[in-house]
Amino acid sequence: MELLFLTLLVCLMVGALISGFPVAFALPGSAILSISLAALCGWLFAGDSSAYFADGGPTQWLSAGVTNFRSLYWEVERDTLIAIPLFIFMGIMLQRSRIAEDLLVAMAQLFGPVPGGLGISVVLVGALLAATTGIVGATVVAMGMISLPAMLRNKYDTSLATGTICASGTLGQIIPPSIVLIILADQLSSAADQASTMRATEYREITGEFSMPSHLDVVSASAGDMFMGAIIPGLMLVGIYILYILITAILKPKLAPPVPYDGAYDRQFLWNVLKALVPPLALIFIVLGSILGGVATVNQAGAIGAVGAILMGGYRIFKGDRHVYTPALLGVAAVIGIVLVLSFWDINVKNLTTSGQVFGFILAVALTIVLFISIGWSTWRVFKTHNTLNEVMTETVKTTSMVFVILIGAAMLTAAFRAFGGEELVRHALTSLPGGFWTQFIVVMLVIFLLGFFLDFIEIAVVVVPLVAPILLAAPDANISAVWLGVMIGLNMQTSFLTPPFGFALFYLRGVAPKVVKTLDIYKGVVPFIGLQLLALLIVGLIPPLVNYLPNRIYLTSENAPPPLNPKLQQCLERNVFANYQRNEGNILAAIDTMARVDLSALPDDLQSSLAAALTQSSGTFALVDSVNAASDVIDQASKAFAPLHIQVRGIESDIRRLHNDIKIHEELIDEARFDATISSADIAQAEASIATLNEGIRELNRSIPLSWEAENATYQVLLNDLQKAQRAYRNHVDNAYRPIQALIDLLANPESLAQLEQQIERIDGIVLNNDADTAMDLIKDLSGKIGEVTGADQVGVLVNKARRALRGDTPNKAEAILYKNQAIDQLVTDLAWMRQANQQILPALQVLEQNLNDTIGVRLQPRLTEKLALSVAACQSVHEDVSLSF
Repeated sequence: MELLFLTLLVCLMVGALISGFPVAFALPGSAILSISLAALCGWLFAGDSSAYFADGGPTQWLSAGVTNFRSLYWEVERDTLIAIPLFIFMGIMLQRSRIAEDLLVAMAQLFGPVPGGLGISVVLVGALLAATTGIVGATVVAMGMISLPAMLRNKYDTSLATGTICASGTLGQIIPPSIVLIILADQLSSAADQASTMRATEYREITGEFSMPSHLDVVSASAGDMFMGAIIPGLMLVGIYILYILITAILKPKLAPPVPYDGAYDRQFLWNVLKALVPPLALIFIVLGSILGGVATVNQAGAIGAVGAILMGGYRIFKGDRHVYTPALLGVAAVIGIVLVLSFWDINVKNLTTSGQVFGFILAVALTIVLFISIGWSTWRVFKTHNTLNEVMTETVKTTSMVFVILIGAAMLTAAFRAFGGEELVRHALTSLPGGFWTQFIVVMLVIFLLGFFLDFIEIAVVVVPLVAPILLAAPDANISAVWLGVMIGLNMQTSFLTPPFGFALFYLRGVAPKVVKTLDIYKGVVPFIGLQLLALLIVGLIPPLVNYLPNRIYLTSENAPPPLNPKLQQCLERNVFANYQRNEGNILAAIDTMARVDLSALPDDLQSSLAAALTQSSGTFALVDSVNAASDVIDQASKAFAPLHIQVRGIESDIRRLHNDIKIHEELIDEARFDATISSADIAQAEASIATLNEGIRELNRSIPLSWEAENATYQVLLNDLQKAQRAYRNHVDNAYRPIQALIDLLANPESLAQLEQQIERIDGIVLNNDADTAMDLIKDLSGKIGEVTGADQVGVLVNKARRALRGDTPNKAEAILYKNQAIDQLVTDLAWMRQANQQILPALQVLEQNLNDTIGVRLQPRLTEKLALSVAACQSVHEDVSLSF
């Protein structure tokens, strides 16, 4: 019965959409009707309103959609959608202020004399508008109204002109800051959590181990990651478009003739071009650069973009003659001034300790006031000129409301889909396809491509993606990243928006194109661009680093980058480090040998022994590296032979687990029959017969497992265990070898910090003699804390603590406390003497040794990756690697 109501749900949704019913109400309406009908039929025919649900009841699933939507705003980690109205406002404000028209005119003047120059200008302007609006419909309409008449007037081929405009307009799907990418990031973050849970469950069932290694976890995606991942594919697509237009214009000049510029290339021309190009380019750079540089979150960047659009609109639509650019210039000057102030002073309102910081704070406040004045001035202009601000705000509210109403409806539709077992049905349908991940992926992309004919990107992102993304992300044989999947889906939806006869971009252009342009011309024009987009989709699919590298690079070189000790980095880190061993083995051994010949007599005996042991251990690192490499080679060879058998058997075992789950459902029905009189004996008999059939299927599947499986699997697991042992031995070895060297360098680097303690320790005499015991112990305790922060002051700190403990009890011993203080001074003088000597004689050689070891033996204990190593690790992690043999 669940399947019947699932079919009803889909039919209701499709019927509502085909009939022209608004999408925002078709989605939740279908969910509410189907859930209500299922509850009513269950109550009438089975006496239980939950009878025809795969799990739970009608109340649970009706509230699930709203609950899921509320979590988008109530969960701190998932506040990405707040950026949507900000970017929408930015895009609409820039369009209403005629920035797009200025851009097109400037680009046409620059590139017009080049063959196909006007078409190239349209592509570039489309890319810039995409980076400021992110809305396909608005961009296509704006480009169609501005550029199509100019292209036709200059004798461009109608099909080429319309195809260029449609394709350029859809760049808003993939070039950040795209609304599509924001919504996809939100949906994929939830899907990544589900996929991670699915992987962990599968790992536990197969291996019997409770915790899954962190490097097998599914990597999630934030909106910032999606923006970074989409930059290179978006620019690549722009380049492909331009190359196609240029080649077409060269081979067939009549299709895209050059358009010579009638004016003079003088200062006025330069000023007009700079005035049109620099502000929007600067805004794009600031918005995206603040995200990429980690300076601002996506939400904060959206606010920056909205304010920048107001400043630009304030001078572009202003009709006065005086002070046209004054508000914008004041705002820019204030921002530059604030940046300079923050670069000179570390301003913390709660801790203004110096006169310079106070001056910097006052200056920052003054500049902030100037910035607010410039924003307010520009806002007033936009408000008073042609009622622009009111119109922009109204359009922003309409578009944002449409987005969020669809999100609510989609959340309810998804809840209903799950209520009738649709999610499990989709999972079973995909996982049962032959060919593994790539078959599943191609089917999903084909479905999304076809749905793009009928549904807007929002419906596809919030209805389809939550159902299929967890399955694709959990697949270990591809081990894809959520960012790559999101960009691929974005590119796919962009392609479907161009495809006749239902592509949305075609309808947008048809609505504003003159009557001389036929619909068939538009259809013919987009065909080559569809081929180019499919080519881009293929390239990105085959070369994942085009998407993954930039997010990884930004993350691993940021202030919040994980330390080299992070388990997720070890595989790629060791690939690079082992290559360094091979290149620099002679230098490393020579540096160790040079250090071993240094006179260490200035050090205490225990430190001499520790350093000598560390040097000996460091020399033995290469044997462990060889053992890891040998074990890796063995496992690589074994994996090639073992992988086909592993895939075959794991597929059989997956089928067996599914049959066991089906058996469990029937057993629950039989168990419920003891308490539920509505379950008839015929139902019980049918359930028992189904159990018998399923058990027979399990036995048949077990018989299909090759007899060699257990022996070959055991052999492979032994080899895998050998590799893991070799890796653990190597990691423990290098950490233990480098740690004493690192500690000794820290100890000897600044002996004067120990010398500064002498005067503070001398004060203990006065503290003990002039205060009661409790007060004296508190003051000495504070001093002990300061001593504990100084490297090398451990023994001095022990004696100071003994002085404090001498004051405990009913009979404080002040004389004993002062005695321990004197011993602490003596210990400090002794330690200081050998530290100063070692600082001169030993530290330089240790620092040379460190330079030779910090990217090999000592790399794991560094506070962060070097830039060179971070880039290498980022490139390594950008490739999708098959991890199915770990499951």
